[in-house]
Amino acid sequence: MLENSYGLTFFLKTPKRKSDMIRYVYLRVTVNGVPKETSTKRKWDAKRWDQNTERAVGTKEDARSLNFFLDSLLTNVSNYRTELINEGKTITAMRIIDFVKGNNPSKSKVLQEFQEHNDEVFALVPTEYALGTHTRFVTARSHVQEFILFKYSREDLEFRELNYEFIKDYEMYLKVVRKCANNTTLKYIANFKKIVLRAIAKEIILADPFKLFKGKKTKIKRKPLTKAELYALESKQFSTERLSTIRDVFVFQCYTGLAYIDAYQLKKEDIKQGDDGKQWIMSSRQKSKSDTDIPLLPKALEIIERYKYHPICISRGSVLPVKSNQKMNEYLKEIAELCNIHSKLNTHKARRTFASTITLNNGVPINVVKEMLGHHSVTQTEDYAITEQETISREMLQLRDRLSGQLKGKGNNRFSSLLEQFENDLANLKRSHQLGENIDFNEKFAQFEERLIKFKTDLS
Repeated sequence: MLENSYGLTFFLKTPKRKSDMIRYVYLRVTVNGVPKETSTKRKWDAKRWDQNTERAVGTKEDARSLNFFLDSLLTNVSNYRTELINEGKTITAMRIIDFVKGNNPSKSKVLQEFQEHNDEVFALVPTEYALGTHTRFVTARSHVQEFILFKYSREDLEFRELNYEFIKDYEMYLKVVRKCANNTTLKYIANFKKIVLRAIAKEIILADPFKLFKGKKTKIKRKPLTKAELYALESKQFSTERLSTIRDVFVFQCYTGLAYIDAYQLKKEDIKQGDDGKQWIMSSRQKSKSDTDIPLLPKALEIIERYKYHPICISRGSVLPVKSNQKMNEYLKEIAELCNIHSKLNTHKARRTFASTITLNNGVPINVVKEMLGHHSVTQTEDYAITEQETISREMLQLRDRLSGQLKGKGNNRFSSLLEQFENDLANLKRSHQLGENIDFNEKFAQFEERLIKFKTDLS
C-alpha cells in the first residue's frame, strides 16, 4: 500500500565522545512521519563526509567503495518498496528497516523445498528408504502443487504465506476435489507437514501453520480371515497355475506374518536352523529394518518345498515366485470370488490373519506376536489383534463358568441377581459382536475381570 510520505537518509551517528571522528554510517527511514533507523555497520571519518550529498567525500578507493555500497543499499530498498506496493502490502518504516537488517521473512518456496526433500530421499534409496517411500512423497508433492494452482493460480508459494487457513483449505481440497477418504487425506497432510517442520528446523519460517490443526483418523475395522475362510482358501483347487501360485504366496504370508515386500525379498539364505533344531525365517524387515525371527509352521514349510525348483525362485534366489503387489492384489480379488470370501482380499490381510487367527487365537502371547511381526511396540500389534467370534464366545463361557463357580451354593438372592446380570451383559456383548458394532471388546473383557475381582472380595 502506497504511503503518504516517505524519506530515506544516510548520516553519521554522533558517538558519546563527540571528539571521535570515526563514526558509524546510519540509515534512517521515515514513513508517514514515523522514523526508524539502523546502522549500516560501516564506519567513516566525519572529516570526509558531506551530509548534503549523504556520501563520502573524495575519489580515493575507500570513499568510492563506501559510496558504491550506499548506492546499492538505496537501490535494494527501492526495489523492496516497489515489491511491497505490487503485493498490496502496507509500507512501514519498521518493515523496511527489517529488510535492511536481513530480518525479512525468507522467500524460500514450498514446492522447491518439497522437491529438495524428495531428491534427498531418492538419493538414499534403497539404503535408508524404500522406493515406495519416495513414490509416496512424489504423490504428496503433486497434490500440494495442484492445490496451489487450484486456489492461488500460482506455480508456487513462499513459506511465509502458509497459515492455518492454507492447511484447512488443503484438507477440504483433498476431500472434496480429490475425493480422498479421511485417513488418506490425513496421510497426505502428514507428508506435507514433514516438509513444513523441515523448513522450521532450517529457520526458513518461525511459526508452525499446523499448530492449531487437529486431524482425527477414522477407525477402520480391518478383519482377518476366519479359520473357515482360510481353510476354504487352502483347499480350493484352481484351474490355472497363476491363481494357485498367488494363493500359495498369500497362504504363506498368513502362516508367517510377512508383509508383501518381505515375502518378495525373502531369500533362501534367510531360512536358517534355530536353536530348537527347527527351520526359522531370520531376516530384517524392509519397512522398519528390525530383525525378524519367525518359526516356520508346517503349512509354510510345505509351500517352500513346493516352489524350491520354480524357475523364478532359481533365477532370483528367492524362496517364493512372488509377483508385483499390484498383480497380487488383482489376482486375490479374483480368488476371493472363487472361494466365496466376501471381504476384501489383499496382501496385507494375510499379515492380520497371522496376527489374529493363526497366533493370538491359538494362545500365543501378544508380546511374542509383536516380535514376529517386527513391531516396535505392543500398541502397534494391538491394531492387528482383532479377536474372532470363536474366541469371544470362549472367553464369555470361561467368565460365566468362573462366576457360577464362585456363586454356587451361596443361596443369596443378591448374588443370584448379580449372576443373572453378568449373563445378560455377556449375551449383549456377544450380540454386539455378531452385529459388527464398533466396540473395544478387549476393554469390555477387562471391565468384566474387574467386576469379577470385586465379586471375589465380597464373597470372601
